[in-house]
Amino acid sequence: KYISIPLVDSQHPDILLLNSELEVGRVPKDFDKITDKLAEELSPILNQIDHLIVHNIFTKHFNLPLTVALIYLIDKGLIRQTIAWCHDITWTSPSSRSKVFPGYPWDLLRTQHPEVTYVAVSERRQRELAGLFNCPSDQIEVIYNGVNPSELLGLSSDGLELISRLNLLESDLNLLMPVRVTQAKNIEYAMSVLAALKPHYRTPKLVLTGPPDPHDSENIRYFQSLLDLRKNLGIEDEMRFVYESGDDPDRPYEIDSRVVGDLYRVSDVMFMPSHREGFGMPVLEAGLAGIPVISTNVPASQEIAKENIMIFEASQPPQKTAEQIHNLVEKNSLVRMRRLIRTQYTWEAIFANKIKPLLG
Repeated sequence: KYISIPLVDSQHPDILLLNSELEVGRVPKDFDKITDKLAEELSPILNQIDHLIVHNIFTKHFNLPLTVALIYLIDKGLIRQTIAWCHDITWTSPSSRSKVFPGYPWDLLRTQHPEVTYVAVSERRQRELAGLFNCPSDQIEVIYNGVNPSELLGLSSDGLELISRLNLLESDLNLLMPVRVTQAKNIEYAMSVLAALKPHYRTPKLVLTGPPDPHDSENIRYFQSLLDLRKNLGIEDEMRFVYESGDDPDRPYEIDSRVVGDLYRVSDVMFMPSHREGFGMPVLEAGLAGIPVISTNVPASQEIAKENIMIFEASQPPQKTAEQIHNLVEKNSLVRMRRLIRTQYTWEAIFANKIKPLLG
């Protein structure tokens, strides 16, 4: 629910007028009047919520009437919990330190309030704030900024829903097989490789994008044999066929090229253990998507990608291929960085791991 209170805006004309005097060390005659008005408007709203998170209000000088009003409401017990998100600090900033002065109300921006939980966006900011407050650093939480993967990666709504159902943003290894279910794709080999990778990863995933042919009884039997093998290998959570991953698991699910592109953007490796391919288009797609390729000697690998990818023999033991994948991933700083951000620094992960515990 969005509630508009005009004076909360630091660009409100009345606030800008006050700031023109506050920034040269004068407390305007209307300061208390506007502070009281803010407290009056905020009180019935904030009294209804359990947790208030405010950004920079307790450390920046842009709306001091709001700072004073919130502290007044906290002191009156009208706000249950306040979390001060401190991205910037006026008192320690070379560019804005000249705009605050000893005394009221500027001192509020360098005074630790006992009823406020302070969050800094980095350890550097934590040290600055602890020095300003003259308090131990561990009294200030550090929660880093996060990213929105859907927005940054340009994920479609269908792609995001599928990625969420498969838990790919939480996975520490995502292998992608953008192929249909046929014996030529050597899927059983890929599943054995996945089983061999399990000891190395917490939540590895192998996602196969294409469906079996519902009109080919032999192909359907092959698909069923893969499901049986998946169970026998103990990789039911790790081996995911998109075909069975729709919002209704009892109905076949197929995706278009746009959603396949979404899957590339959240994958760590494109894995193609095919016995044979006429060309091998996923090799090119993965190259454009910027993810490593591990492939058998299909034409696109042999004739185009060449030394830019890892080519292996499908006759080698799955354990050896698993070791090659593990070594490739763990030695690739870009893949490791993507995994780190994907699993720990999306806003969803930050809320679950860092913010929610603060809420009690």
